[in-house]
This record gives sequence, structure tokens and C-alpha cells, in this order.
Amino acid sequence: MSIRQKTLGGLLCVCLLVSEIAIAVSVDDGPSSGEIVSPVVVSERFTGDLEAIRERGVLRALVSYSRTDFFLQGARPRGIMPELLREFEKQLNKGRKRNEQHVKIHYAIVPFSRLIPALLEGEGDVAVAFLTVTPEREKLVNFATGSKGWVKELLVTHREVDGIATLEDLAGRTVHVLNGSSYAQHLRQFNETLRAAGKQPVTVQEADANLATEDLLELTNAGVIEMTVSDHYRAEIWAKVLPDIVVRDDIRINEKGQLGWAIRKNNPQLLAVANAFSAKVRKGTLIGNTLMKRYFGHTRWIKNPLAESEREKLVKVVGLFRKYGEQYGFDWLAVAAQAYQESGLDHSAKSGAGAVGIMQLLPSTAKDPNVGISDIHELENNIHAGAKYVAFLRNRYFNDPAIEAADQLAFTWAAYNAGPANVTRMRKKTEALGLDPNKWFGNVELAALDMVGQEPVRYVSNIYKYYITYKLLHRLRDARKTTLNASGKAN
Repeated sequence: MSIRQKTLGGLLCVCLLVSEIAIAVSVDDGPSSGEIVSPVVVSERFTGDLEAIRERGVLRALVSYSRTDFFLQGARPRGIMPELLREFEKQLNKGRKRNEQHVKIHYAIVPFSRLIPALLEGEGDVAVAFLTVTPEREKLVNFATGSKGWVKELLVTHREVDGIATLEDLAGRTVHVLNGSSYAQHLRQFNETLRAAGKQPVTVQEADANLATEDLLELTNAGVIEMTVSDHYRAEIWAKVLPDIVVRDDIRINEKGQLGWAIRKNNPQLLAVANAFSAKVRKGTLIGNTLMKRYFGHTRWIKNPLAESEREKLVKVVGLFRKYGEQYGFDWLAVAAQAYQESGLDHSAKSGAGAVGIMQLLPSTAKDPNVGISDIHELENNIHAGAKYVAFLRNRYFNDPAIEAADQLAFTWAAYNAGPANVTRMRKKTEALGLDPNKWFGNVELAALDMVGQEPVRYVSNIYKYYITYKLLHRLRDARKTTLNASGKAN
């Protein structure tokens, strides 16, 4: 059985890296007094250096979601980057008297591919991530480096991928990588070598901007994609819990990479402080080693949401999702993704609040005149009512040509979770903050975090991820059918 056939048996393993191991070094585990996940000062363009930052009292850290680097636990930022930023905040404020203004960290959350562009545009003061130093990036920004050339970028494949003994064997194959990553740059550079040798280049497929490297490792594990690229330390920790990936230490896309935070070239004061800080926390120091162990040495995982039993659940209800998705103007895969988030496709599920069935609807919601579907304990009625209610939310509150279809869907999901009135208030606050009230990711979701916490943000993000995965699965399946049909005709 091929990998793509096995794709039909499962999509991805949704995992959560949360270390509960107490660290031995005195790294402050409590939030700093000014630690905020907020777009309050992000909307204004500012490119001042450290002296101006101290006058403002705010350092804006551009970060990207990752289940090891930056995530939320409750409403609190967690991950290795917030840990480092708390220490950096202490260094920035060292020697400042109590009656003097202290610098506070504000987090500005953007997709990984936006870290450097947002920095250059003045939306933040430092891009805080494990960014590999490359010549292309060095033309744009300076780096405060915390490593001495120890990072390897390794090929990671599904365990059934064969025919790759050397790097050159990637010729003519497709590799999915993090959007905007050094992996894409290095593979494209390698393509020049392949072309010079008369070989086909690698097809470098940069993933959706809202997916992280961990997501691509999960997709590889499930066979949705054949291979990806990851820094070795990240690949090695995920290999402990994803049984169907193979980390190819012998296939190195890049070696001895340096990692660092990015800082604008016109900010030498901030660069000097950041470089001094990086020397204290780089790999090999007590703090650096402790944090790497904390976030890349221990694992805790939740269930595999789309294993074989989950696939069987989906197969049984595909017809109903197709029927009511088409009736109410939705991609049926989006309806299926929401149902998975709500109930794990378990129609017997019942919440403590009384929501029932695969779409987790309250009977009172189903009886409302805007829905009007009875007996939602019956599977088809439950799916019908859920799809009709989602359509009602979309049409009543978000049917605006100024809102793109993808954002209408995201707002509708958020309203299903948090209520349409709350989403309306979130959008008003987003506009007041100078952000775009017609976009969910990176805009209204930030107001949602500030107003009601992470629940609707996580809800929409999870559904979006399931939806992308379902779409990719079916695209690959359809492509395979086309290929097989063409081969049959040729024979």
C-alpha cells in the first residue's frame, strides 16, 4: 500500500508540547509585569532604536505560533521565546530605578513568513524566533545570534518513502516546507546544482502561511505529504512521538547554521544589547541548555485525532456533509472540519451545557426559528441543523463583500464558539486598535485574545488546520486518481 493510499487512513496527529518539568536554573516562571499579548502599539509604524524604545516603555516582539517556541497556556504566553524574552526584559531594565519607566514586552503575533517583513515595516522592534542566518536575510536585517553554527536542516520523510540515498535523489521530487523559511532558500540554491548537472530541480512547495514546521511534520507522519525539512533539534523531539516519520541525518539541506533574532539595520543600540544577551543564553550556557531541554527534551501529547477509527467515522458521514454543505453554500470539508473540532465526529457526544451530537448543538438553538430543525439527536438532523445555523450566522453577521470568503468562514466559526455579539465587539475593538476588522488571522483574533482569552482563537485555528488537511488529502487523492487513469489509458 502506498503512502497516498495510507493517507486515507489518517491525516495528522495534533499534538501539544507542554513541559511540566521544573527547571533547575532560576529562570522566572511568572509573567513579567508588562507581559501582554496585544496589538495596542503594533498598528503604528515605528523604527526607533533602543533609546526611543525606552522612552516609549514598550518593546514589540514579533513572534509566530509554534507548540514549542510560542504558544498560550490559558491567557499566558508560554514557550521558549517568552522564557527568553522575560530574561531579556530584565536585562533591558537592569539598573533602572523604581521611579524610572521600565521597558515592557508586547507580543505581536504574525505568521512565520511575516516576521522579517513586519520588522522592516516597523510593526515590531525585534523578530523573535529561531531564524537561520542566510545571505539573503543578512541583506535585509542584522542578527543577534545565539548559536555557533550547530544547526542542521534535515530531510524528514514518511517511513515508506524510498529511493532517496543521497541529496541528489531529491531531483524531480516535491518537498513541502515552512513558508518563508531558510529551508526553501537552501533547496532553491541546491536546485542550481541540480540544473548544472542536467537533473530536474526539486519542487519546493511552501506551505500555507498559517502552518508551522510541527504541522508539516504531522502531515508527513500521516502520509498527507511525503517529505519536509526541519531543524534537527525540532525533528528529533517530534520523531519520539510521530512513529511514521524518518529523520534523515544523512540528508542535510544545510549544515552548521546559525540561529538568531532579527533586528533592523538602523537599530545598532538594540543589536548590541541583544548580542550581549544572546551570549548569556546561547546553547551551552546554563539557561540555554535548561530551556532547550525544557521545550525540546520532554513531550506530552494528546490523542491522535484522525487515526483509522476516526477515518471510519468520517467515511460514514461524508454523504451528509456533502449534502448540507452544498445546500448552504459551504465546502463540505469545512463542515466536516468543524464537526471534528466539536465532537471528534462522535454523534453520542454531549456537553455539560447540554449541547448534543456531532455538531454539538443546543436543542434550543435547533428549535430557534432561524434554524427550525427538530430531533437533533438523529444524526442527519444534527448535521442539517449545524450547517443551517452556521449559514445563518454567516449570512446575518458576516455577509459583507468587504470580508473575503475565508474570513467570513473564520468569523462564523468564532461566532459559533463565542457568540455573534462577542465577535461583533471583537471587530469593533480591532478597528479601534488600527487593525483590520475584516480579517481574522493576525487581526480580530488578537482582540479576541485580549477580550475573552484563547478559546475562540484555538477553536478557529484548530478547525482551519483540519480544513487545510482535509483539502490537501482530497487534492492528493484526486491527483492520484488522475495519474492512475492516465496510466491506464496509456497502457
